[in-house]
Amino acid sequence: MTDSDAAAPLDDGDAPELPADLGAVREALVDWYEADHREFPWRRTEDPYEILVSEVMSQQTQLDRVVPAWEDFVERWPTTAALAAADRGDVVAFWSDHSLGYNNRAKYLHEAAGQVEDDYGGAFPETPEELRELMGVGPYTANAVASFAFNNGDAVVDTNVKRVLHRAFAVPDDDAAFERVASRVMPEGESRVWNNAIMELGGVACGTTPRCDEAGCPWREWCHAYQTGDFTAPDVPEQPSFEGSRRQFRGRVVRLLGEHDEMDLDTLGHRIRVDYTPDGKHGREWLRGLLSDLADDGLVQIEERNGQTTARLR
Repeated sequence: MTDSDAAAPLDDGDAPELPADLGAVREALVDWYEADHREFPWRRTEDPYEILVSEVMSQQTQLDRVVPAWEDFVERWPTTAALAAADRGDVVAFWSDHSLGYNNRAKYLHEAAGQVEDDYGGAFPETPEELRELMGVGPYTANAVASFAFNNGDAVVDTNVKRVLHRAFAVPDDDAAFERVASRVMPEGESRVWNNAIMELGGVACGTTPRCDEAGCPWREWCHAYQTGDFTAPDVPEQPSFEGSRRQFRGRVVRLLGEHDEMDLDTLGHRIRVDYTPDGKHGREWLRGLLSDLADDGLVQIEERNGQTTARLR
């Protein structure tokens, strides 16, 4: 592997425990990953469309729920052309039916497919900078697609990677420091295997509860936490509870409207929650607010006719 220590200059204190022999550190991690890792279907493809779908679905959704949804999605819409030609309401309804949360991600994915077809002639852009031009694709997702589809990305820095770097090399809880150290440690030109490997390390061996010996962590001989017994890590915000949340009721609204051409306010309200009362705490005013949010996201159309409010998917 290429030792690219000249890249990504570090500030004093960025990584007090960073080993001098980065070549050995890199080789140990990649060998560990290639010997055994979790088999997700999107790891067996270099199709940027399929990888983009997996990355969008995986945002704040457990991977065991993503696998069947991803398989169903790419079977139904196997290309950007197929997705761009689909009715957006069908895509959003699919998202809701598979409990993927945040239905506006389905809308953005649909629009991104249209951009690839219309603006790029059906050929995906290949760099993180170009990929960020796609609707709903932020820096992390753009870099992941560039890495896994084109081996053309930068070092991925997600929660798992931060935990690994903090424990292994005593990197302070600072986003800029994490970015610099992640870039320094990644071997040049190997973003595909490296980013997969370091995220696997964080997901399998260096989780909230570390499994260093059980998972055969390849960095034990260099790891600051393993040597000192201090496995603290940066605080990670807890995911808000889904049960009873606005996200849950937004999903119910989208799912019901996907099954009906349109629904009036009270019929919809009674169908999405048992305690709906038109003039109560969770009544018309609450439901109008929910529908207004969905309308702002471009998912729902609200109409007022003859004193009655109705809603339909866009």
